[in-house]
Amino acid sequence: MKYVCSICGYVYDESQEDLTFQQLPESWVCPICKADQSLFVKEEKETKTTDMNISTEGDIVYSLGELAAICSNLQRGCEKQYKDEEALLLKTLSDLFTAHVENEDNASVDVLEQLLQEDLSQYYPALHGYAKQVADRGTQRICVWGEKVTAILHSLLMRYHQDQGAFLKNTSVWVCSVCGFVFVGDEAPELCPVCKVPAWKFEKIEGREAG
Repeated sequence: MKYVCSICGYVYDESQEDLTFQQLPESWVCPICKADQSLFVKEEKETKTTDMNISTEGDIVYSLGELAAICSNLQRGCEKQYKDEEALLLKTLSDLFTAHVENEDNASVDVLEQLLQEDLSQYYPALHGYAKQVADRGTQRICVWGEKVTAILHSLLMRYHQDQGAFLKNTSVWVCSVCGFVFVGDEAPELCPVCKVPAWKFEKIEGREAG
């Protein structure tokens, strides 16, 4: 049996390993992107997909925080395409929206975890369905990136709750400046597992307490 990492595509082939996937220790993570075992899926010969009918009626009102995030994501996309002028404009807009966002009184790791879970269980499937419905390949690609980044963030938060952040001690945290992928390790990966940009596109998170 083969199990595939839903983040980077690494394949754990039981026929080539000493242990079955179920026998792996809880501490085992993907050797490429460090995703935990919950993000692996059993390889199937055929994958059935279900089209989703998404209603586009009515206006959508975004909060300042959501507008800031949208502009920031678009900025990163422009940077990857070397569209510096557009990226600068979107960064300016993102900074403007961010400056006017009010702090959330109930902000916490638990709230963030809940929001990420809602994205993974509701909003990304809906976006996938809509993008496929209108044959928007660009949105489909962005959705794949976003879903993988969200999945790894949710996984890291779950691990943080389980061991109170012990897995972060004596190591570093890196963030891809293009897609936002978060990597825990001494050095940034040679290539981003999600968007495939080189290591120099990763930024080291500073200001963390030493482990």
